[in-house]
Amino acid sequence: MIVTTSRRTLNLSGTQGFVSAASGLVRAGDWLYVVADDALHLAVFPVTGDAPGHTVRLFPGELPDGHVERKAAKPDLEALCRLGPSAAFAHGALLALPSGSTPARRRASVLPLNADGTLAGPPRTVDCTGLYVQLERELVALNVEGAAVTGRFLRLLNRGNGVGGVDALVDLDLDRVLGGVDSGALGPAAVRSVRRWELGEANGVRLSFTDASALPDGRVVFTATAEDSRDRVADGPVKGSAVGVLAPDGTPVYLDAVDAGLKLEGVDARVEGGRIHLLLVADADDPSVPAPLLEAVLPVPG
Repeated sequence: MIVTTSRRTLNLSGTQGFVSAASGLVRAGDWLYVVADDALHLAVFPVTGDAPGHTVRLFPGELPDGHVERKAAKPDLEALCRLGPSAAFAHGALLALPSGSTPARRRASVLPLNADGTLAGPPRTVDCTGLYVQLERELVALNVEGAAVTGRFLRLLNRGNGVGGVDALVDLDLDRVLGGVDSGALGPAAVRSVRRWELGEANGVRLSFTDASALPDGRVVFTATAEDSRDRVADGPVKGSAVGVLAPDGTPVYLDAVDAGLKLEGVDARVEGGRIHLLLVADADDPSVPAPLLEAVLPVPG
């Protein structure tokens, strides 16, 4: 079993409160970037210490306060990944991707980075409709939860929770993704492969992908949660979470449960001292509960 240690809660400065539904995590330089599936903002925290974070608006407007209304209107950003340097982004960028689980959840956001990992400019919206319509034809129950660059691909992880759900790896051509991000729309031509996987169960409930983070050698660390929900939109009791590793070709090579009884939704992985160190965020599906930042070390060579 993987042992986790609490590092901090994701409190925000001033009257902003805290991040609750943390769903994606990327470390860049001295900063941690977090997306939440029920917000219109990106949250930014220092890597060290527990100073409050601040937010950067990604989309205009306001979300309703009511749970049902907010769930219907939210952009549902579920994956955050770092894109490397390109013609459009000299020092790379952050790409926040939506789940695509409803037609209203198909807006992504891209933010350019400076060399030191700070944000280099305002966000730009990217329309994922063309890409997601194609993926929905392939998977039916589309629910993108993780994204990581590995080699010449952007690898998406589809979460298969609920009736009819399918856990899958979707490899997108990275050059086409970068071109689409630059032009403001991702299309179906980027799709290179779609492969279905089964991750097993935790306490009788199917484990499903919830996030991804790439390692320098092309492997991808992923999180998975066993949530007893009726479909890809509804919440349900969490029966356990796990962390795994995919080989560069997408084959699962490691999977183990975590000790925290939380719905792990975000992971950032890096190799330090020959070991894989993780930062993790969780979502309690309760807007009154601040999201925690956890850390762990995998018993897998870096």
